[in-house]
Amino acid sequence: MQVKRLLTIAIAAIASIATPTISNCGQHRLPLTAANMSGGAVGSSFIGSALCGACHQKQMKLWTGSHHQLAMQPASDKTVLGNFNDSTFTHLKLTSTFFRRGEKFMVRTDGADGKPHDFEIAYSFGIYPLQQYLIPMSNGRLQALGIAWDARPRERGGQRWFFLYDDQKIAPSDPLHWTGIDQTWNFMCADCHSTNLRKNYDLSKRSYATTYAEIEVGCEACHGPGSDHLKWANKSEGGSRFAANEGLTISLDERRGVGWTIDAASGNAKRSRPRETLREIEMCARCHSRRGAIHEDYVHGQPVSDDYRVALLDRELYFPDGQIKGEVYEYGSFLQSRMFHAGVTCSDCHDPHSGKLRAAGNSVCLQCHASTKYAAPTHHFHKPETAGASCVGCHMPTRTYMMVDDRRDHSIRIPRPDLTQSIGTPNACNQCHADKSASWAAETVVKWYGHVPQGYQHFAETLEAGRQGAPGAQEMLPTLVADRDQPDIARATALSLAASSGYPLAHVIGNAGECDAILLRRAAASAISEAESGASEATAGALLNDRVRAVRIEAAEALVGKNLPSNLHGAYDHARTEYIDAQQLNADRPEAHLNLALLFVREDNPDKAEAELKTALSLDPSFAPAAVNLADLDREMNKDTQGEAVLRQALKVSPDNADLLQALGLVLVRQGHRDQALAALAASVKADSSNPGHAYVYAVALNESGRTETAISILEQSIKTHPYDRDSLAALVSFCERQGDRECANRYATRLKNLVR
Repeated sequence: MQVKRLLTIAIAAIASIATPTISNCGQHRLPLTAANMSGGAVGSSFIGSALCGACHQKQMKLWTGSHHQLAMQPASDKTVLGNFNDSTFTHLKLTSTFFRRGEKFMVRTDGADGKPHDFEIAYSFGIYPLQQYLIPMSNGRLQALGIAWDARPRERGGQRWFFLYDDQKIAPSDPLHWTGIDQTWNFMCADCHSTNLRKNYDLSKRSYATTYAEIEVGCEACHGPGSDHLKWANKSEGGSRFAANEGLTISLDERRGVGWTIDAASGNAKRSRPRETLREIEMCARCHSRRGAIHEDYVHGQPVSDDYRVALLDRELYFPDGQIKGEVYEYGSFLQSRMFHAGVTCSDCHDPHSGKLRAAGNSVCLQCHASTKYAAPTHHFHKPETAGASCVGCHMPTRTYMMVDDRRDHSIRIPRPDLTQSIGTPNACNQCHADKSASWAAETVVKWYGHVPQGYQHFAETLEAGRQGAPGAQEMLPTLVADRDQPDIARATALSLAASSGYPLAHVIGNAGECDAILLRRAAASAISEAESGASEATAGALLNDRVRAVRIEAAEALVGKNLPSNLHGAYDHARTEYIDAQQLNADRPEAHLNLALLFVREDNPDKAEAELKTALSLDPSFAPAAVNLADLDREMNKDTQGEAVLRQALKVSPDNADLLQALGLVLVRQGHRDQALAALAASVKADSSNPGHAYVYAVALNESGRTETAISILEQSIKTHPYDRDSLAALVSFCERQGDRECANRYATRLKNLVR
């Protein structure tokens, strides 16, 4: 099997499966009752926000009506904002009707069979700027309707129904259809919209028995189970045991007694004492990050990476300079900011109970930045009270998700239109001045300041070079990894890019594995598989025994099939068990079964691998990675005819999937069906020109069919957009030599040589 490629899919899968692109969540009402109040710290239990509010009345008042308090509510006249007075909404010729049936809120729309049915709305989900609706379905599922209510004022375009995918046609077989696997509340949404959620998925029955302590994000979602605190407060039996910590599982006191003093010379503030922990920030990160769950029994106060695998600055999620691209929430961005490194916490800017800013407009920033310097035209060069004079307008530009939800980038960076020119990243200047060019914006910035303001983040060009495999990346990436002045999340991303490119990294991995930054240690653990024998036994042992679960399971996944010394067998077995547990926690997702299949393949257990891949496809027939790998496993077992059937069945669901088409083409090549194979491979290139691998495989097949001239043409077209693809360049050298074109061969050989220097 193509293990390197498959491992990339597996690692990415953990990070992606628990974070929805949208928060859509499912003909009878679910038995979602309060959980038995167990969970959190050993011996403590959840008591509910009402009891908390009896004493903490000020905090309760702030929380009531907040986005957290209204994160999810039973459907009622008080909670439902949408128009259910026989209103209709038409999308691509499909008309849905929203109406009342007695006290019930109903929608008539297409079901999983593509035909219209009446469905009851059980819950409202979210509050502003949009509200979604949850519909109960079979096997304990709640599904999120793909039509949402725009809660914004009418003058801003709101008070209407709209489709979350704009003009896309989402077929009932698509995982993104509201009845599909990617809209199942129990997995995609529930963990962050309720308190003490337990998914309780039963794979054998393909069913959920999901519970929670409170339907919304209550007090104990952040402060932990409150029974011990209540005993302490009431001085009840056993309450004296909790005098030291007042019975609290987590103490969110990092700001207590802390002040910020603005320095007259710089205009910036300094914390009265250094921030000593990340408790508050990582508490928020549980939900305000792009991450995948790896452990269910969360204990408040432990590192977020004990329970989640936080995404790095991956290509599909972030631009190379770290600006938000996919729906990544705030944590990964904030880790990049100078504010984070200066000691700022979430609640320095946001009231933690209401969720609102602590001050309006620029005032929230001017808590720490002198208004005489930063609110002046000599700093922002715009007229007062205009968008250009807004701190967040320039330093926290928005990106729109879910059609109407404008979210600010929390990396809090200096606009860099010069990077737009060089590597194509967006910039705040042209977000407002859309009629102007990036060169105009870059020249204007230099005119204002006399130079290009660099800001805190200096990793954009390096990550872009690493993503592209550009000349110099082999030296640039390790340099960034070692740069302690840059954000750890960027350094960890650099290490991951270097490892996936096959660069020599043994010393880099060793250094990263010993550092305090969890994300760097996790990246080092992942890179061990690429370092081969270069990673030392001490490094492997340290990572397998790491104090944080995400690092341990990454190391275990990377070391599957390696010949480890006997003194590491126990640590490996423990970490491997944790890795399997993490997949089983997500057994309702095909990605988890793909990960297990890859584990079993490397352990030379094809029967178990085959079973896991078939389970993945039973959960989601459109999940191409499982079909591709199952067909490849069939190849290993000399069952290409069976593999072909697997791929053709998957193509019925996803006819334009490039990976499926390429895999089918390769099967047909092996079976001697040359013309059919070339047709499938050509279709894969057409379906996804962003992946140079498709063009490369097609060109190789053309060359082997005697159509070398066409193969050269295909690759020359591909390298126009993928100039650093080594496989394509090496193939061009070979093909040109075959044609006797020495000039052509030398030209591409020189380009290839420049890449590997």
